[in-house]
Amino acid sequence: MKKFGALAALAIVAACAQDNNVTGLAADRAASVNAGAAAVAPDAPGAVYTLTNQASGNAVAIYARAADGALTWIGSAPTGGTGAGASLGSQGAIALSDDGRRLFAVNAGSNDVSAFEVRGNGLALTSRVSSGGVRPISVTVHDGLLYVLNAGGDGNISGFTVGNDGALAPIAGSTRALSGTNVGPAQVSFSPNGRWLVVSEKSTSRLDVYGVAGDGIASAAAPSASAGGTPFGFAFGHRDELFVSEAAGSASSYVISGNGALATASGAVLTHQGAPCWAVVTKNGKFGYTANAQGGSISGFAIGNDGAISLIDADGRTAVVGGGNIDLALSGNSRYLYQLNGNRSISGFRVEADGHLTAVGTVAGLPASTVGLVAQ
Repeated sequence: MKKFGALAALAIVAACAQDNNVTGLAADRAASVNAGAAAVAPDAPGAVYTLTNQASGNAVAIYARAADGALTWIGSAPTGGTGAGASLGSQGAIALSDDGRRLFAVNAGSNDVSAFEVRGNGLALTSRVSSGGVRPISVTVHDGLLYVLNAGGDGNISGFTVGNDGALAPIAGSTRALSGTNVGPAQVSFSPNGRWLVVSEKSTSRLDVYGVAGDGIASAAAPSASAGGTPFGFAFGHRDELFVSEAAGSASSYVISGNGALATASGAVLTHQGAPCWAVVTKNGKFGYTANAQGGSISGFAIGNDGAISLIDADGRTAVVGGGNIDLALSGNSRYLYQLNGNRSISGFRVEADGHLTAVGTVAGLPASTVGLVAQ
């Protein structure tokens, strides 16, 4: 793997964490801009959520998703906590439960996590608890278990149970250290089967794997060297294959063995686009996408049955959206892909059968501090 100097690594991370400070439109209203996409067969409607992350008071912004993928502003739901007021340099600041009935959000300014019940087009706050550390930046949930990644101090992960009423309760003995201090963590996520937790570390170029016991308590971290420099966001396919974006300019894929070891399927495949930082994988496991913060583009990858990846477009530009990409999310059935842009607008795309993307519209008007994106 190519090694980068400290200054170069810092510049790469800064590109992924940059805030393009534009004058935001009113945070309580968003303008919808229609894109001339071709008509498609109707699809089940849903919703898209993002996190305002404001230091004056954090909130989840809510958009209704129409059957054709278009978004309409619904409103916002306060988390009860405060945001950081600036980029978190992470993926997974908000997360949906497997059944889509609950949503969870980090409050990086007040060091806690909020839980909501999803009710139609709205959200109802059900719980807010300490994150078990300082500066929570990423959250993941699986079958009634929730883990939070805290980036402040030495950094850690900490676990919680999710009650039937949505209440979060800390799991005693679940807090675990990362591979070291000052590791620059970016994301925590459960594997699809819930047996493993993975954390990406930007500063060390490591991927940490934690086993999860039946009582919900994670093991100590088992770190592995990333195949590419500065691993950032990642996502799993339905066969537990792991697709990772690397801010140094590439993406890699891995397969998790029965003992939690990572076996490289494809190492450091270049995107030819600057700073790929966020990553998603379609529900059928056939395609992965990276949001390229410096390239102002989205790179699509075909994913083989063995987890190997290859670019859909040779130049790495499956879609061009403008500089400062912030995050990516797929709708529940992966019919639509959404990107949070540097100017805090959200662009939508229809995922075609060959993995290419067709624009379906853009909504604007979010605060400059907005981070995180999930869709259903």
